[in-house]
Amino acid sequence: MGKAYERGQVVKIIHSVIDKMESSGASVDLFQQIRDLAEAINKLKTDISHGGADHLKNKEIPEATDELDAVVKATAEATNTIMSACEEIEKISEKAGIEGIGDQIGKIYEACSFQDITGQRITKVVDTFKIVDSKVAHIMEALNEQVGPIASIAAKEPNVDPNDDRRLLNGPQMPEKAVSQADIDKILAEFDN
Repeated sequence: MGKAYERGQVVKIIHSVIDKMESSGASVDLFQQIRDLAEAINKLKTDISHGGADHLKNKEIPEATDELDAVVKATAEATNTIMSACEEIEKISEKAGIEGIGDQIGKIYEACSFQDITGQRITKVVDTFKIVDSKVAHIMEALNEQVGPIASIAAKEPNVDPNDDRRLLNGPQMPEKAVSQADIDKILAEFDN
C-alpha cells in the first residue's frame, strides 16, 4: 500500500512539478492537466467547507439512521403482535374444533417473514450510512487544517425549494419524542370545558 499524503503535501508536490515543468519547457498540455488537478483539489476543499458536510455528519446521517432503526424496531414489534394473535387464534380454533383456520394462519406466519428480510435490508442501509458518516468525518478532519473550522461555515441549513412539500412530512415521531395518548386526551378534554 502506498504512502498517504496530507492535502498540503499533495499541493506542494504539484506546485513543485509545475515549477519544474515551466523551467524545462515541458508539454503545455501536461502542465495544464496538473494545474487543473490542483484547482480540483482546491475546489473540493471549498465545496466541503460550504457544502454542509458538518450538518450532514451531525444532523442528517444520525437522524436518518435513527429513523431507519425505529422502522426496524416498529416492524419487529408489529410482527410479534401479529404472530402472538395468530397463536391465540390457533388455540381458540383448536378448542372449538374449527377447521381451515390453521392453513390461513400458516399463510400469515409466512407473510410475517417480511419483517426479518426488511430488517436485514434496512440494517445494511444503516451500516452504509455509518460508513459514509465515517468517511465524511475523515475528509473533514483531513481538510480542517486547510479549510479552517468547518462547523462554523457549514452549520447553515441547505437551500430548500419552498415548493417542495417533502419538508412538511414529519411523522411519525420517534418514540422518545412522541406525544402520549394521555397528553392528547388531556388536550381534547380542554375543549369540553
